[in-house]
Amino acid sequence: MAFVGLGVSGGIGAYKAVEVVRLLQKHGHRVQVVMTRTARRFVGPLTFEAITRAPVITTQFAPGLNAGIEHIALASEMDLLVVAPATANIIGKFANGIADDFLSALYLATKAPVLIAPAMNTNMWQHPAVQRNLATLAADGVRFVDPGEGYLACGWVGAGRLAEPPTIADTAHALIGGGSTLSGRRLLVTAGPTVEDIDAVRFIGNRSSGRMGYAIAAEAARRGAEVVLVTGPSSLPRPAGLADVIAVRSARQMHAVVLGQFDRLDAVIMAAAVADYTPAGGAAAGKIDKGGPITLELERTADILAELGRRRGDAQVPVLVGFAAQAGPPEAAAARKLRDKRVDLIVANDVTAPGAGFDVETNQVSLVSRDQVVPLPLMTKAAVAAEVLDRVERLLAMPVPASATS
Repeated sequence: MAFVGLGVSGGIGAYKAVEVVRLLQKHGHRVQVVMTRTARRFVGPLTFEAITRAPVITTQFAPGLNAGIEHIALASEMDLLVVAPATANIIGKFANGIADDFLSALYLATKAPVLIAPAMNTNMWQHPAVQRNLATLAADGVRFVDPGEGYLACGWVGAGRLAEPPTIADTAHALIGGGSTLSGRRLLVTAGPTVEDIDAVRFIGNRSSGRMGYAIAAEAARRGAEVVLVTGPSSLPRPAGLADVIAVRSARQMHAVVLGQFDRLDAVIMAAAVADYTPAGGAAAGKIDKGGPITLELERTADILAELGRRRGDAQVPVLVGFAAQAGPPEAAAARKLRDKRVDLIVANDVTAPGAGFDVETNQVSLVSRDQVVPLPLMTKAAVAAEVLDRVERLLAMPVPASATS
């Protein structure tokens, strides 16, 4: 049995938190409810007290609480903090380190895993400020249960509806019992662009921010994996919990690092947007003078993923995952890439689709493997990372064929 802190913030979905408590108890967990001031406008504390048989914490200034510095004591005891519903307001507080009530102070004080179930109006959910805050929390290691689509309390139909209680409770239970599902595994993740220098000033690059690769690296670390993150130039903060981050600039450098790690890996996830071409002969010395037209000769860079597939051959490990960014429906190109490069999974997306291109917090991908194509809806890159790693775990758990061990 684990000890779960359940934060309830002020949204109409607060009534669903009662069912979340009941389902967590059904899993055998002890639950302490913390309510914000506005949450109490939707559901009364007595409701939660009746089913938890424990006082609900509603303020950090209640008589008697200060004697034990309650938010610190609770933060130290919890095995997991769940916030459902999580409004745009509480998400903003968490992301920016604001601690002006018990729940936000508890978030800053705890070292326990945190699971957030957002709920809000569709426009609020899609607002850049909210998406930036979600990306910040994801980079800090927070897990999410994304909202669903449907009728909202405001009368709109769209994304923002609180996930159903069984989904929230089951995800929380899995985090408590299965938070180290990749323990003992060594994963390499590439992220960001590569930069191919033309001279001392100019370069060829692309629009990748590194968000997808960083989300995968953070998720793998949360699952207990030993993660090597190989990153091209990126302005993103390094994911929390990673001890082995290798910064590279060019495709050649990334190629050398990845291949040098190959023999010690259980999986390689090539999320980086590696340049296909680089100036022939390398960068010019100094700066090319500005004048008339110049001719720039380019040569192909080494295909890192294809070389990994050739080196692995018929073995099952390391599991190999590639990405295919296309302009238009990506599934056919991804299937060819999967076959030609002899890899296990291709994460394919149409970069021209709204919310699925470079340098945004969301993505809409199809997971293409040998036996199926699984299209996913538009979701945060943290949620995509979880879907990708779920499949990596399944591939790692597959039995080795007898022919491979004879």
